[in-house]
Amino acid sequence: MEGVDHLADERNKADFDVEQMKIVWAGSRHAFDLSDRISRLVATDPVFRKDDRTMLGRKELFKNTLRKAAHAWKRINELRLTEEEAYKLRFFVDQPAFTDLHWGMFVPAIKGSGTDEQQQKWLPLAYKMQIIGCYAQTELGHGSNVQGLETTATFDPKTDEFVIHSPTLTSSKWWPGGLGKISTHAVVYARLITNGKEHGVHGFIVQLRSLDDHSPLPGITVGDIGMKFGSGAYNSMDNGVLRFDNVRIPRNQMLMRFSQVTREGKFVHSSVPRQLVYGTMVYVRKTIVTDASIALSRAVCIATRYSAVRRQFGSQNGGIETQVIDYKTQQARLFPLLASAYAFRFVGEWLNWLYTDVTQRLQVNDFSTLAEAHACTAGLKSLTTSATADGIEECRKLCGGHGYLNSSGLPELFAVYAPACTYEGDNYVLLLQVARHLMKTVSQLDSGNKPTGTTAYLGQVEKLLQYRSDVQRAEDWLEPNVLLKAFEARAAWLSVACAQNLSKFTNPEDGFQALSADLAEAAVAHCQLIVVSKFLEKLQQDIPGKGVKQQLQVLCGVYALFLLHMHLGEFLSAGCITPKQGSLANEQLRSLYSQVRPNAIALVDAFNYTDHYLGSVLGRYDGNVYPKLYEEAWKDPLNESIVPDGFHEYVQPILKQQLRNARL
Repeated sequence: MEGVDHLADERNKADFDVEQMKIVWAGSRHAFDLSDRISRLVATDPVFRKDDRTMLGRKELFKNTLRKAAHAWKRINELRLTEEEAYKLRFFVDQPAFTDLHWGMFVPAIKGSGTDEQQQKWLPLAYKMQIIGCYAQTELGHGSNVQGLETTATFDPKTDEFVIHSPTLTSSKWWPGGLGKISTHAVVYARLITNGKEHGVHGFIVQLRSLDDHSPLPGITVGDIGMKFGSGAYNSMDNGVLRFDNVRIPRNQMLMRFSQVTREGKFVHSSVPRQLVYGTMVYVRKTIVTDASIALSRAVCIATRYSAVRRQFGSQNGGIETQVIDYKTQQARLFPLLASAYAFRFVGEWLNWLYTDVTQRLQVNDFSTLAEAHACTAGLKSLTTSATADGIEECRKLCGGHGYLNSSGLPELFAVYAPACTYEGDNYVLLLQVARHLMKTVSQLDSGNKPTGTTAYLGQVEKLLQYRSDVQRAEDWLEPNVLLKAFEARAAWLSVACAQNLSKFTNPEDGFQALSADLAEAAVAHCQLIVVSKFLEKLQQDIPGKGVKQQLQVLCGVYALFLLHMHLGEFLSAGCITPKQGSLANEQLRSLYSQVRPNAIALVDAFNYTDHYLGSVLGRYDGNVYPKLYEEAWKDPLNESIVPDGFHEYVQPILKQQLRNARL
């Protein structure tokens, strides 16, 4: 059966140019060529094979990760890859490793918070990997509440040093990736104390292990925090625990771009504005949104291909059964996830633009868009990661029983992705940050402050509260402005309702606590409006290729009308649509599913994932699922022997009824 394309019929049904859609998905011809070339380079390298990961014990898995990381570094240097290519190579190796934190957190932290001198000293070492770093912020007792961290950094003017100390068990650093076994250095976040006075949490570069024999330095207790959810999954990462017993570091190892401690121990704020710290968070979170679109698209690719291969029921007297993808219940669960993957892709693209824009403004000390960009990336990080984690699990269910096998790729994908809902800001905590921004925006409307960026619609709040949709037929719901206005009116209504309820409390903080669930809903509505509006904006661009734009219009309709269906109560309560218009929206949604159906396989082909990267027997490009599932089963270590270890000891005595004399 090798070489046969079992999905060829599906691919021939497509109404659009798949090669052009691949470029739209990638973002540009350059991005497509780069990903295509590097993903194939990784897929054809035997060192990067990954089908055995879930069968390895923790120690073998970890050693295997170190081998891959070393091999990746070797290839990057041999092929003289650019920074962009090197990032892609590590990405397609697709195995969480200490290098992720070194490049993704340690280096950016020094770039973002280090002075020019500090960058000149530490970055060359980090770029050559002569030191390996991690990011030690989260503690056993505190994660999201950074101000609650307990690790201390006390300045000792006698020796011109900081003393880094863990005063309690809960002040142990806990979770940093790369810390457990590999990092030589860390950027450690601690409460700064000078002359007995506290100055908030700051970052310090601390060496953890000897560069000669890798043993922990005096005063440092460090190790791995143990197995995590899933089999291979995130267990290839050495998430660590770290305690300091009065560890001394030179004063110039405090990251001093934003604030300094002088030789005398005086605490000084630098002329560089504090808000720049937000710039780094905006950067990290916009990357997470792009990663969400990738993880969701992987799961959707697997589920869509398998739904076309799998047949179940519907045969008349022994004829061919129905493809699962033809069942309307399957479509109603799967196609909104396909549309969401595209929606998140485009909002991620827009965030890249936003980040560049904010960065350029910061260089000329223009902070006008920073708070808004910060709230916006926080909200989109929350929305997309929650939807993606839920979506991957839904895709596993869409694959029926076989989705539960590790070889389907879905349990592992879910286990690796799940922490995204928590790291870089717990998703509910982030929604409440967005809600604060919305409440502030609404409260300032009377004073004539015009909201900008993604909150601009709140400037029209009076009009939006009066807005009534004029939809009369199902197809009216395809009008971009009809969709946009409904989403704006719903978001505005929820924000205003929260603001009115808050005003009834004498103490606003009490109100915020009491109404936090409603506030989170208002934040979600605002974020969903952003995603819908950015999808609609994408469709206003010139998009070449036969039928490509039409497909994206269909997907945009699916995304928006599915959300409308899911949150119908809010739209009705806002009064912007009638129950009849809600039914028409649902009718239009059903008709869009029928339009997605012939294009479904081509739409997931446009992600251009290699079988190696997908890592799924069910999601194979050629659809040759059953022989491969059968083959995979025999690779399990349990099948290495015919009679399993322990049979003679424990099972045979039962069969032979000799239990009385058996030594248990």
